Amino acid sequence: MSANASSATVSGPPNTTALPLKTQLRRAERLKKLKYGALIAPLALFLLLTFLWPIGALLMRSVENPEVPEALPQTLHALAGWDRQALPGDAVFAALVADLTENKGSRTLAVAAKRLNMEEPGFRSLFMNSARKMPLEPGVAPRQALLEMDPQWGELATWQLIARNGRAYTDYFLLAALDMYRDGAGDITQADPLSSIFVDIFARTFWMSLIVTIWCLALGYPVAYLLATQSSRVSNLLMIFVLLPFWTSILVRVAAWIVLLQQGGLINMGLISLGIIDQPLQLVFNRIGVYIAMVHILLPFMILPLYSVMKGISPTYLRAAVSLGCPPFRSYWKVYFPMTVPGVAAGGLLVFIIAMGYYITPALLGSPKEQMASYFVAFYTNETTNWGMAAALSAVLLVATMILYFVYNRLVGSASSGAKPR
Repeated sequence: MSANASSATVSGPPNTTALPLKTQLRRAERLKKLKYGALIAPLALFLLLTFLWPIGALLMRSVENPEVPEALPQTLHALAGWDRQALPGDAVFAALVADLTENKGSRTLAVAAKRLNMEEPGFRSLFMNSARKMPLEPGVAPRQALLEMDPQWGELATWQLIARNGRAYTDYFLLAALDMYRDGAGDITQADPLSSIFVDIFARTFWMSLIVTIWCLALGYPVAYLLATQSSRVSNLLMIFVLLPFWTSILVRVAAWIVLLQQGGLINMGLISLGIIDQPLQLVFNRIGVYIAMVHILLPFMILPLYSVMKGISPTYLRAAVSLGCPPFRSYWKVYFPMTVPGVAAGGLLVFIIAMGYYITPALLGSPKEQMASYFVAFYTNETTNWGMAAALSAVLLVATMILYFVYNRLVGSASSGAKPR
């Protein structure tokens, strides 16, 4: 009896609750990804709160325009549908009087007047003086009262400017960063040459960054090759001298270059004592001094990517090319150099991007003609408190950086696919 029961138990139906192996593997892989995500989440949250969110908030300041809509809501509502070809009707003048009366003496009106004054000087005085005379006496026509206060209220350009700033977002700062603006009809127009400064500033920034990158490549490539071809003991010793500048503050290094390059500095005195020159050279407070200091500071950022790539290249490739009858220089150019292109691209991109954001070195070693875009970002942030303009300039630099990164990816991808030895 017990044997039959045992036999029935053993030969019973299979367990249908067991999951297939494929499903179990998917669940295990999903669980592993969740564990990895839980480990990365604190770092991702930290980067989001301390890096991405501040950058996004700053870039939003380049298009935000809440000042005028908050101060003149009735006026902007009355201007809806206005063709901007002739002066608005009496209802618009009455709405403006109501807004000025309501916001008289408030910070909201002062901020809006300051915002409009950025585009057209004199608007702050126009708004504040008109607001002081509010409210109007009963029975006085708003149009006539405003025209008597200031004839500028009777100009078409005044109302066109108010209407252009009637939205919560604007492209004014971004256009100004590119030396453009919107005319009275709302069309984008190039600024006149006398007021066009930012395009020249960006061109100067890119040009100076390019020159510094080329010099860093010319000086750093041989050093990286020397480090990569020496023994570990020698290369480690030389690497200490490459990394030594990282242990010194940039401000200290710039101050040291001022001492060295000034007319009574060590370099000029040494050249005069050797009889090479008769008069001291102007090596500081010009572009030469800025180039020297920037190359000195950024040179390690070029050497390290080059060294990391060259260290992974086997020396047997060159020996094989020479043994097959190829001259040494041609072997180097055709075999070795193409494999170092990823390092050249990485070092060049890194140096160029860092150089575009330099502020202290040009400010201390250069003249006003050597100031780069970052100087004006700091100027609008600290001096004039024009966050919109500072954010717009920063946005242009960010877009340029992203374009460079895209070009870098394309170059490195094509170089890595074509530089593999066969």
